[in-house]
Amino acid sequence: MRHGANAAIVGRKLDRLTQAAKELSEAIGQECIPTQADVRSPAQLKEAVAKTIAKFGRIDYVICGAAGNFLVPISGMSENAFQTVVEIDTIGSFNTIKATLDYVRASKGAYIHVSSTLHYKGMPFQAHVSAAKAGVDALSAVLAVEEGPNGVRSNVIAPGPIQGTEGIDRIIPKREASNPARNGYPSGREGTVGDIGNATIFLFSDAAAYITGQVLPVDGGAMHLQSTFLPYPQSVIDPRSVMHMIKPKM
Repeated sequence: MRHGANAAIVGRKLDRLTQAAKELSEAIGQECIPTQADVRSPAQLKEAVAKTIAKFGRIDYVICGAAGNFLVPISGMSENAFQTVVEIDTIGSFNTIKATLDYVRASKGAYIHVSSTLHYKGMPFQAHVSAAKAGVDALSAVLAVEEGPNGVRSNVIAPGPIQGTEGIDRIIPKREASNPARNGYPSGREGTVGDIGNATIFLFSDAAAYITGQVLPVDGGAMHLQSTFLPYPQSVIDPRSVMHMIKPKM
């Protein structure tokens, strides 16, 4: 929005959306509107898109960023828990594409999908989100190939741990300095929301006009030193022994 765009933000909780939209509009000077929808509901997403078109007349850029995550081993995960994360992340991204594609085609715009680096290796306690985000990466690649001739680009941002976010505070247990999951950054620090914002601006800009179908990890190089969130192999041999380190589901 600081670069001149108006925005529609989407989420399930209207009170939070309304407050966020108000704060963004007042702070930046561009217009932001709240559009309530659950990405698992195609009908709700279509309503959100209709509201956006009624207000702004077009959609140039779409960020598919819905996600759900929690720490649990396969042996302790219910079928419903696995299905829910896939529905939010993978199917939610598909539903978002379907609801917006005609308008993005018309503007020759672009998509960014927010993924993860967790599925690059076998990350214990993360089977559900690893499967879901691998699906998001594949979906973006196919979208890039199918819609490239229509002038549409599609790329993925795969953030590493981003400080000050609910996700990192829930997934990485404790903030002890000795936790390797918080120290494995060749860049020497955790990521910031600004790092993700800068990558987003780049991929939506003319500087990335010839970039599509790609995955851009934004993790300070951490994927090359990726360690487990919980003590290994103790956490998989005896999951109960580390339950005190795991926060509630997101």
